[in-house]
Amino acid sequence: MSGRAAKKVRVGVLASGRGSNLQAIIDAIEANRLDAQIALVLSNKSDAMALDRARKHGLTDVFLDPKPFAGQPDSRDAYDRAVLDVLRKHDVELVLLAGYMKIVTSVLVKAYENRMMNIHPSLLPAFPGLDVQKKALEHGVKVSGCTVHFVTEGVDEGPIIIQAAVPIVEGDTPETLAARILVEEHKIYPEAVQLFAEGRLKVDGRIVRVSGAS
Repeated sequence: MSGRAAKKVRVGVLASGRGSNLQAIIDAIEANRLDAQIALVLSNKSDAMALDRARKHGLTDVFLDPKPFAGQPDSRDAYDRAVLDVLRKHDVELVLLAGYMKIVTSVLVKAYENRMMNIHPSLLPAFPGLDVQKKALEHGVKVSGCTVHFVTEGVDEGPIIIQAAVPIVEGDTPETLAARILVEEHKIYPEAVQLFAEGRLKVDGRIVRVSGAS
C-alpha cells in the first residue's frame, strides 16, 4: 500500500437496510485495499441487516430509535443531534450513507461538510430520489449507473466524487438494472473512500477535484 495514507480514516456508516454497500466497504478494508476503519454502524431500524453484518465482523453497532423524537417540534433535527453525538463519541471523521432511508438535516450536513458521502443508483444529476431504475427505463435512457457524492442539504444534489456507467440492455427491468448497477456501486464506493483517506479530494464549488488524477 505504498503511497497511501498511513493513518486510517475513522468511518461511521449510517444504514437502514441490508447493508450491501457496507459489506463492500468491510471487504475492501479486510483485503487491505482501503485505508479506513469502521468506528461504528448506526441504523434507525432495529432489524436492519446492516447491524447483523456489523456484529458478524466485530464492529460496533448502534440502533438509534427515532420514535422517542417523533413528538418533538424539531424531531428530525433532534434525531440528527443524537446521531451526531454518537458519531462524535466514536471520533468519526467520515460519514458514509449506505442505504440510509432518512433525509439528513443541516445538523449533520454542517457538522460533516465535505466529510459525508452517499451513493445513489443513477448518474446524477439525472434521476434523484427514489425508484430511479424505473424512471430511467421509462425515460428510455441508454446508459444508467451510479454516483458517489458529498452530501448537502439538497437531496442527491451534492458535489460528485466518482461515477460508473452501466448500459441499459433490451429487456431490462428495474430489478435487473438495479442488480447490475449494484455491482458497480460496490466498486466505486470503496474507491471514493480511499481517495478521501489519501487526502486527494478537494471541493471547489460544485466540482470535486482529485489530485494526482491522470
